[in-house]
Amino acid sequence: MSRPVTVVTGGSRGIGAATCVRLAGEGHDLALGYIRDGDAAEQVAEAVRAAGGRCVTVRADTADEADVERLFDTVADRLGPVTGLVNNAGVTGPLARLADARTEDLRRVLDVNLLGYLLCCRRAARDMAPRGTGAIVNVSSAAATLGSPGEYVHYAATKAATDALTIGLAKELGPDGIRVNAVAPGIIDSDMHATMGDPGRPARVSPG
Repeated sequence: MSRPVTVVTGGSRGIGAATCVRLAGEGHDLALGYIRDGDAAEQVAEAVRAAGGRCVTVRADTADEADVERLFDTVADRLGPVTGLVNNAGVTGPLARLADARTEDLRRVLDVNLLGYLLCCRRAARDMAPRGTGAIVNVSSAAATLGSPGEYVHYAATKAATDALTIGLAKELGPDGIRVNAVAPGIIDSDMHATMGDPGRPARVSPG
């Protein structure tokens, strides 16, 4: 049997990178989407190959429809039909109360975390439904239920939307043989916190 082919967006760091390596160990070939750090993406790709999987890296902004289409087209050309998607690419913008947040930061968070998920889910559904099989995992967050007051309620709102997307799409695509699920991690020690301006946040807010 052919190996499953899974697209992981935001695969060059944190949860995405760990997901790529784990899936490779489970017998998947991987397409690693990333937006800026090509060296980090290639390091993860090497770890995937060391674990026995094939891997391609594709620079793509998931908030851009053309980039999403190019990502999936590249995967199909180089690895074969896409059988799985892990929607993981996400941004928070700088830590701030909503009253102090810049409109451009709000728009970028919405574009990446919600529109990007929708675009990737749409393309995955189009590819998987004709074959009657596939799996989509949307990476949500505990922020969806906690709300993240004083830090990034806009990010939390996009993750609540991710949960609604997952529920609706699971019902919509279930008859086509496609499973749709979400995972909602808590605090993860990754460089996302440094990007948002608070590198010490995991230690500061974690219990104990």
